[in-house]
Amino acid sequence: MKNILLVVSFILFSTLLFGQATIVLTNNSNMERNNEVVEIPWNTILSKYNNIDTSALVIINKKTKAPIVYQYEYKASKVIQHLLVQVSIPARASITIQLAKGTRPVFETKTYCRFVPERKDDFAWENDKIAFRMYGKALEKTPNENAYGTDIWSKRTKKMVINEWYKTNNYHEDNGDGLDYYHVGYFLGAGDIAPYSKDSIWYPKNYSSWKVLDNGPLRSSFELSYDTWNVDGDTVAVTKSISLDAGAQLNKVSVVYSFNKSEPLPLAIGISRRADAGTMHLDEQQGILGYWEPTHGKDGTIGVACIIPSIKNKMTLTKGHLLSIVESKSNQPLVYYKGAAWDKAGEIVSASDWFNYLKAFNVKIASPIHIH
Repeated sequence: MKNILLVVSFILFSTLLFGQATIVLTNNSNMERNNEVVEIPWNTILSKYNNIDTSALVIINKKTKAPIVYQYEYKASKVIQHLLVQVSIPARASITIQLAKGTRPVFETKTYCRFVPERKDDFAWENDKIAFRMYGKALEKTPNENAYGTDIWSKRTKKMVINEWYKTNNYHEDNGDGLDYYHVGYFLGAGDIAPYSKDSIWYPKNYSSWKVLDNGPLRSSFELSYDTWNVDGDTVAVTKSISLDAGAQLNKVSVVYSFNKSEPLPLAIGISRRADAGTMHLDEQQGILGYWEPTHGKDGTIGVACIIPSIKNKMTLTKGHLLSIVESKSNQPLVYYKGAAWDKAGEIVSASDWFNYLKAFNVKIASPIHIH
């Protein structure tokens, strides 16, 4: 009988020790973090839950018992890099999430990206707030349609619209979910980046190859690579890695330029500036470049922005742009954020709303959720 009790006790202990784990997430900032995607290193998960079954995992808020949406982030690897969770945490507070074995839920898709060969090699991506696209090589063959920078698709629905809009080919009219009215042309558009020399932007041609790194439900990410091109006598290549989280208006961008010079390469991060008046916010100290565009008739108003954290930059108005001038050494990643909002989505409806959102987003960058 004693041996049986020992065996039962061991089984119960093993279940508690290896059948579940808890992780504390702490918000050290003075603002509430609502529906924020937090990335937890996979090694942290394994250190607490070493026999985790990734095919049968449930995650809940330990206090409220509410289910938590999650995603395994691979970054194109065969091995999980992060566990992504979407959580809300009050200011100066913590929550405990509990991981346990169970029937893995099916989560709503909140982010999505794909290559669009049927539309001249576009690459398009979206979340439950906004959508974007970049232009591929096939579009270069139609100069009257070609463009350089980042395009915005204005949305006022949480559902994914990319496939539907491309299928109907009617996304320049608002049928209730939004539309594409943002004009890019031969400019940087909504926060693209290019070398800057002799007061000129040295644009590459359109991207030549792509790779999806992850694709939802909470984060979609991809890489775009460009053919080498001449920049004031030097040969330059670039790869852009872009990720968009559920609930965010801004993308995270990591750009790697390759060139032969030892000195840094000057770069321009820019937003297309319209002929009519808009409202601008240029904060070099905080690295916030914001623009609330002039209203576009019945289509409404778009806010566009870049945040360049922890990088020395100089902001200026020139060449039809709001520009932030930065530098990067060869083969060293430069990280910044770019994105947009549309007033008809009903959440950010004024310049002050937009600039306050950017300031809050910048605080979140500087004060990530602490994991322990």
